[in-house]
Amino acid sequence: MSKNPFLNACSAFIYIIVVAGVMYYGPHLVGTPKDTGIMPVVFIASFLSLYAFSAAVMGYIFLYRPATLYIDGDKKGAVALFLKTLAFFGGLVLFVLLAFLFVNQ
Repeated sequence: MSKNPFLNACSAFIYIIVVAGVMYYGPHLVGTPKDTGIMPVVFIASFLSLYAFSAAVMGYIFLYRPATLYIDGDKKGAVALFLKTLAFFGGLVLFVLLAFLFVNQ
């Protein structure tokens, strides 16, 4: 990703919003599938595939640039970028959760 921790955190947050939106609105768009004997297997396989894909995407967003900085010898910069990205992401998640709590009262 980039050396901007706020941009990295926003990228991760947007990815999560897109995946959650597709999971929520997807069945509404394509309709309810017929209940066959293989549906539990398809559901579990697709869930595990999405989990593995999401781990790879989030790993890329959070770890690619710090890892390259670390390999290039900038160990302090790598750790600082990683921690700042985590802090911005945590702050963004906390802000959204608090906003939903106060708006829905």
